[in-house]
Amino acid sequence: MPAAPDKTPSRIAGMFDSIAPRYDLLNRVLSLGLDQRWRQRGVSELRLGEGSRILDLCTGTADLALAVIGRQPNASVIGVDFSAAMLERGLAKVRAAHAGRIHLVRGDATRIPLPDRSCDGATVGFGIRNVAEPERALAELSRVLKPGGRLAILEFGQPRIPGIRTLYSWYFRYLLPAIGRRVSRHQSAYAYLPASVGSFPAPDEFARTIGSHGFVSVQAVPLTLGIVYLYVATRA
Repeated sequence: MPAAPDKTPSRIAGMFDSIAPRYDLLNRVLSLGLDQRWRQRGVSELRLGEGSRILDLCTGTADLALAVIGRQPNASVIGVDFSAAMLERGLAKVRAAHAGRIHLVRGDATRIPLPDRSCDGATVGFGIRNVAEPERALAELSRVLKPGGRLAILEFGQPRIPGIRTLYSWYFRYLLPAIGRRVSRHQSAYAYLPASVGSFPAPDEFARTIGSHGFVSVQAVPLTLGIVYLYVATRA
C-alpha cells in the first residue's frame, strides 16, 4: 500500500476551505454525475423511518444530508464537518432547499459532538479516508448510534476488472488532478485525492475494521465496477 499523504486536520480542513467554492461542480464533472446516484444508494441502505435522526459525518456541502431529507422529509439530520467554508456552502444549499430539519455543526470526526446512542443512522460520504485516525471515527460512530442503527459509508475504490482498472488508474492519477487544478485553482487538492485513495485499506480489510468497532452484518458493496464501495453495517 502506498504511503498515506499528510492528513493533519488543520491541513485537510484548509485544503477543503480552499476548494469549497467549486467543490460541487467538480464532483459532478469528475464523476460524470454518478456521485448523486451513489449517494442515493447509500441513503436507501439506512432504511429510514418516520422521525429518524441521522448523523451525516464529514458532511461537506451537505449533499448526503439533503438526500436523506429528500427520501424521508420527516427525518432530521445533523451534519458535522471541520471545514468552515464547506459548511458555509452547505448551509446556503440547505436554506435554498428550505430543509429546516438539517442542522450543520462544525466538529471533529474523532470527537463527534453528540450524546451516546442518540442517532438512528449515520452516513459518511467520501470523507472517512480524510480522517487522520479513521478507527477513532468508527468508534465514535458506534458510540452515537443506537443498537440496530444503520451505517452507510461511501468511499472510492479500485476497479477489479484489469482493463477497466488500468484506464481508471490513468484517469485518476493524471487527468483528474489536471482538471481539478484547473477548475479549483488549487495546486495540490486533486493530487491528494488519488494519493489518499491509493493508501486507503482494501474493501475487505476496511469491512473487518468496521466490524471490530461494534458493528455486525458488515458488507462492502462495489458500485460502478468498483470505482466506489458502499460499506453497510448495523450497530450491534
